[in-house]
Amino acid sequence: MSQYQRLFLIAGPTMRHTPALQRAVALAEATGAALHITVFIEDFNLLGLIHSSARFREACQQENEKWLKDEADLIRGRGIQLSTEVLFTRDALQEILQHVTATQADLVIKDVQHESALKRVFITPLDWHLLRECPVPVHLVSEVSCPLPRVIVAAVDPSHPETQITGINDLIIQAANELAMQCDAEMHLLYAYDLSQTHMSDAGAGAVTMPGFNSDVRKSLHKSFIALADHYGVPTERQHFVAGPPGKALVDFAAHHRADVIVMGNAHRKGLDKWVGSTTEHVLYRVPCNIFAVTGQTDQ
Repeated sequence: MSQYQRLFLIAGPTMRHTPALQRAVALAEATGAALHITVFIEDFNLLGLIHSSARFREACQQENEKWLKDEADLIRGRGIQLSTEVLFTRDALQEILQHVTATQADLVIKDVQHESALKRVFITPLDWHLLRECPVPVHLVSEVSCPLPRVIVAAVDPSHPETQITGINDLIIQAANELAMQCDAEMHLLYAYDLSQTHMSDAGAGAVTMPGFNSDVRKSLHKSFIALADHYGVPTERQHFVAGPPGKALVDFAAHHRADVIVMGNAHRKGLDKWVGSTTEHVLYRVPCNIFAVTGQTDQ
């Protein structure tokens, strides 16, 4: 039986067949999961002009409901159990999180919302909030070359296990394995280690940067990586231990291997480093494929 029983697709009022919609329908068909689609329309107020217009709201609601009904008829024709709704909201994040709970979703699927670097300085994108706060895995889709993924990459980090969220590497590999089995795809294991620096914990100082990357440390990390790969039966040709800053290494690897999905942790570390400099957030707008973020449990 698939681990996916209920998929939740977050849609916007674009009324078009987006990559996330295509991926959600393909996954529902492949796994037998039920699919719930909500079109969220932000009920914003520009000088009181839009919010005050009940006629505008009603027309927008009806237009989106008609489009969604037409899409739903096509989806149900493929034998997929489907429910839909159109919702006006002033707080999309909270509405989404409430829907995740109410629908008991196993997986949230959403198109990547591309934001300019300048805008991200002042406003944290909804996608980042979902990565941080959603209690279930989030699949952020930017493009699909085919409905189901063909190459899935589990991005792990065996370094400094004492600062990691417990079992995060295992959760990443298990999620990637499950997705690969459901989609009949290849699963690759990747660890990008940074040659320029290592980090050691220092009480009261958080992380202390040390120059260089000792060859003994590299050998130790490689040994840990191989042990992780062997534990999950990853073939040698699908084990990738590469040098470079994690963000750039992930982008380069995805492009070179034509990866469709990179499975990562929404956070890998506990404490001060949990969100600051999150690799998942940094690669979201740069990687030439889609992100699948899993959630680890931590008390910090």
